[in-house]
Amino acid sequence: MTVSGAARVAGVMGWPVAHSRSPLLQNYWLAEYGIDGVYVPFPVPPDGLARALGALGALGIAGVNVTVPHKEAAFALMDECDNAAARMGAVNTVVVGGGGRLRGLNTDGYGFIQNLRAVAPGWRADAGPAVVIGAGGAARAIVCALLDEGAPEIRVANRTAARAEALAEAFGAAVTPVAWEARSHALDGAALLVNATSLGMTRHEPLDLALDALPARAVVTDIVYVPLDTPLLAAARARGHVAVDGLGMLLHQARPGFRAWFGRDPEVTPALRDRVLAGP
Repeated sequence: MTVSGAARVAGVMGWPVAHSRSPLLQNYWLAEYGIDGVYVPFPVPPDGLARALGALGALGIAGVNVTVPHKEAAFALMDECDNAAARMGAVNTVVVGGGGRLRGLNTDGYGFIQNLRAVAPGWRADAGPAVVIGAGGAARAIVCALLDEGAPEIRVANRTAARAEALAEAFGAAVTPVAWEARSHALDGAALLVNATSLGMTRHEPLDLALDALPARAVVTDIVYVPLDTPLLAAARARGHVAVDGLGMLLHQARPGFRAWFGRDPEVTPALRDRVLAGP
């Protein structure tokens, strides 16, 4: 990796931010492509977000990723947003333009779809209903992306029913809230199952979901990537389903930001997956 006085600079803002794998990921690409640039973490407390974003242009920083807890607050501070961010009311990627203007993107849905296509190339959104477990920010991005891809029906189950109902209200008649107690029955006839919660993550309880009603052709994906092989994915593989882990979503969602800041569309390769899994 080359870092000169002319280097392009980008980074990630979060609070905390030390856990983020984005510096490892983005700096891998910079080194791989021999780009004069660097990507650094910016620990920014909530009350400092407006000042930090406002300073990007003056500092000559090309842009930043935005992570917890800043995604929704950052949206309100953008000069313009792409369609996905506008529909989500949240941004995860900021591109600094002329005069310091801030353009917000939400690339989570893009990362989700690209990961599915890479691992399950035969998958099509219009093949049948999708079932999404969870109704938080990740689930919202996934629902938005699936609708854009042509999913005919999306069933959303969440432990707090009001959040599933609010998500369905936001996206219209194609999205149906499902009672948490009925989540296993909702798998009947589904072509895609998505775990968009932290259930199954290391030090979290597993997702309690019976797969008996899920058709054999259905694809199963989990946004959790620590561990890479979650209990849900292990159970799906045992039944013969195509199982898609969550690491690819993380890697693919980073591509639009890298392209905007550093001028190259990076590749998601096995070597990159291994490097990010290995950690610092």
